[in-house]
Amino acid sequence: MHVLWHPQTHQQKRAYKSYVRALPLLKKLGINSILLRKSIGALEVACGIVMTLVPGRPKDVANFFLLLLVLAVLFFHQLVGDPLKRYAHALVFGILLTCRLLIARKPEERPSEKKALPESGEEQPSLYEKAPQGKVKVS
Repeated sequence: MHVLWHPQTHQQKRAYKSYVRALPLLKKLGINSILLRKSIGALEVACGIVMTLVPGRPKDVANFFLLLLVLAVLFFHQLVGDPLKRYAHALVFGILLTCRLLIARKPEERPSEKKALPESGEEQPSLYEKAPQGKVKVS
């Protein structure tokens, strides 16, 4: 999550080395700290571009992949025992991505639709149409 906000410092480069050391599976797959850092950065940039420029479903897919990436970064931080101040920004970004995804996937409600009753076949006005119109006094 560091690529989008500021250049990487020596301390951050060292952190990726500790992530690779903490997960021996990455080493077995031939993933070193440089490849891990560059691949995470490239995925962040690619998802950010799609979320910025492409409307509709691809934006939601990019949001989902970026959320998975944030979860992986949070996992790495927890794995090596980083303090909260080192990964708080990723945690907040993950919460924002989750909220954006939930809002984007929420089905739209149409208050003017009328529902048919199954037994009589007659249309019944929706709750929105039944509600009294005008001002409501709350005491």
